[in-house]
Amino acid sequence: MNGPKNLLFSELGLPEPILEGIRRAGFQACTPIQSQSLPLALEGKDIAGQAQTGTGKTAAFLIATFNRLLRHAPPDADRLDGPRAVILAPTRELAVQIHADALVLGAATGLRIAVVFGGTDYDKQRDQLAAGVDVLIGTPGRLIDFFKQHIFSLRHVQVMVLDEADRMFDLGFIKDIRFVLRRLPPFDRRLNLLFSATLSYRVLELAYEHMNNPHLVQIEPDKKTVDKVTQVVYFPANPEKPGLLIAIMKRMQASRTMVFVNTKREADHVADILNANGIGAAAISGDVPQPKRLKMLKNFQEGSLPVLVATDVASRGLHVPDVSHVVNYDLPQDPEDYVHRIGRTARAGASGDSVSFACESYAVTLPEIEAYIGHRIPVGQMDPGLLVEVKIPPREGRPRFGGRPGGRGRPGGGGGGSRGRSGGGNRSRHRPGRG
Repeated sequence: MNGPKNLLFSELGLPEPILEGIRRAGFQACTPIQSQSLPLALEGKDIAGQAQTGTGKTAAFLIATFNRLLRHAPPDADRLDGPRAVILAPTRELAVQIHADALVLGAATGLRIAVVFGGTDYDKQRDQLAAGVDVLIGTPGRLIDFFKQHIFSLRHVQVMVLDEADRMFDLGFIKDIRFVLRRLPPFDRRLNLLFSATLSYRVLELAYEHMNNPHLVQIEPDKKTVDKVTQVVYFPANPEKPGLLIAIMKRMQASRTMVFVNTKREADHVADILNANGIGAAAISGDVPQPKRLKMLKNFQEGSLPVLVATDVASRGLHVPDVSHVVNYDLPQDPEDYVHRIGRTARAGASGDSVSFACESYAVTLPEIEAYIGHRIPVGQMDPGLLVEVKIPPREGRPRFGGRPGGRGRPGGGGGGSRGRSGGGNRSRHRPGRG
């Protein structure tokens, strides 16, 4: 479907309470995914939508959900024993973000909106559900937990939304998703909206099994990365990475930056390095307690925390306005994760910068990443100004390595052979362990 360009929200015939929320959010013109999916969804047609991260999928399904509930409100809506809309998200962070957006867009609708997720506030969430909600946002595990306790029913659901459906499969939630879908009213009696960064065969199978002849809406599905993200890759030796990170951060004067690493241990260490060198940072990973995690995200969103060091648990579903830079301190081992990481910047039409380190440990994944995104990443020059001495806090329980250009790396490491592309335009790849 070729939807109209620059479609205005005011042209969609939305109820005034929804338009009030759109104005509060500062929206005027629809993004491409909104232009193509909203007219269909507002007519009551199911949608399986695909678009790049940060292009407005959340607002699209929230507006469609609110429209359905306002236009088809049962006379006893306030006395129902369960929600009228269910929105499932794969991660706690994404559920919280959807809830925050829903509170803004739905502020004037009078709809009761709640979010449930694991790790915190169990009794508070249960009490809120027991008091009655119209729109229930949550992660599958906690939502099913409350459902099995008969805190609410699913028999009144008029809208079902699956966000980041491909991530649901990646995280092993598919059985939980099917559990929920099979307890809803028949699919032809509800609006079904599925959004995903990729529409794989398994996602489409789920859509056609549990949705009512969904319309496929795909926005540039062959385009993996956003045009407005400036990408560059450096080839440091392992011991050079801390100094390169500090030098680049100071040169960029980055005020809201996400630094991605592959392990929790490395996240903690990189955050320690940044703090030791005068750059405020905190590490977020899968086992950080939920209250602490939410506080970190709040501080980062408000700007009081300049740098968030994250594992891939934070690379999907977070919408943090005005992230200026993304640094792949470790290249991801899955090419799709590269796209999701750099998608944290240049959201909703803004521009951003992505810097990646193809070090001795992870340079081997670079060819696969470039093949996946369809182009080669420009190479940054390792000039002397980027090779600086920094303070390196020792790792707990391990000897201190690195910190000075040309210093000794960790045992078994090389002395910088993975910089094959850093000088003179050499396009060769260094593949550790492959000769």
